[in-house]
Amino acid sequence: MKDNSVYKRSHNACLDLIRSHATGALLGSEPSLAQFLEVSRTTVRTILSSLAAAGILHVEGREKRVLRHPYDDEYFPVTETESSAELVERKFMELILKGDLKPGSMINTLELARQFAVSTSAIREYLSGFNRFGLIAKRPNSSWVFQGFTRAFALELSDIRELFELKSIEVFAERVGTEQGRRKLKELKTAHIDLLDRVETDYHNFSALDESFHRAINDASQNRFIREFYDVISLIFHYHFQWNKIDERERNEVAIHEHLAIMEALEVGDIRQARKAAAHHLESARKTLLRSIRDA
Repeated sequence: MKDNSVYKRSHNACLDLIRSHATGALLGSEPSLAQFLEVSRTTVRTILSSLAAAGILHVEGREKRVLRHPYDDEYFPVTETESSAELVERKFMELILKGDLKPGSMINTLELARQFAVSTSAIREYLSGFNRFGLIAKRPNSSWVFQGFTRAFALELSDIRELFELKSIEVFAERVGTEQGRRKLKELKTAHIDLLDRVETDYHNFSALDESFHRAINDASQNRFIREFYDVISLIFHYHFQWNKIDERERNEVAIHEHLAIMEALEVGDIRQARKAAAHHLESARKTLLRSIRDA
């Protein structure tokens, strides 16, 4: 089946662009839109045709006029805008969060490819990213095995995480000034408040929300090294949190409040307070990780 994630991702980006224009305003030319969306003119024309049919744009010749702003339900779901690499990343993290992998577990690339509905090469490429860190080892018979973690490794990882994330949060703060950034922050805050209301019974759902929150911050950097390294960071932190059940509900509730403190500072544009709140939260995460390794 052909992967149309590029089209859907570009469609959503075009809707964000339209939201930044007043009703009646003109969009740019096809070449400028193609450059902005980083797609071909053919893809741009397909998107424009779809938006015209939906009554969002009036397209006549070279003129593209905004008739109305798009509704939230006119966006493609995030899961449908993922590339194969992003899909593998998300699905593999789901395995970690569910506790389906333990130290010494064999990883069957053919089975994962079937389960994730992607090619085996996409699975191998993703696993190779962890191989150099010693987290996943490749056996001579082409199979893979999931390794464990050490306290020294966790300390080094925490140091790098704090450097990267405190830098990324400054960029994320700038993004909050855009329509897309405000929408993402609102989406994250709503999800946190919703889980907080249900934390007594659904506290175990925090791992997935935590992963989404920190990935949004790190992705904002648009730094390939930060984004790639976050895969390792996320896997290790969430893997150990999954197995450390001591005070899990209380710990997750505290973390939700720490996330909200960061988001509330971002909402009012107080970058200094956002960094302070983030530093406090990362220190809490470091202590929890080290405790989980000691107790493991």
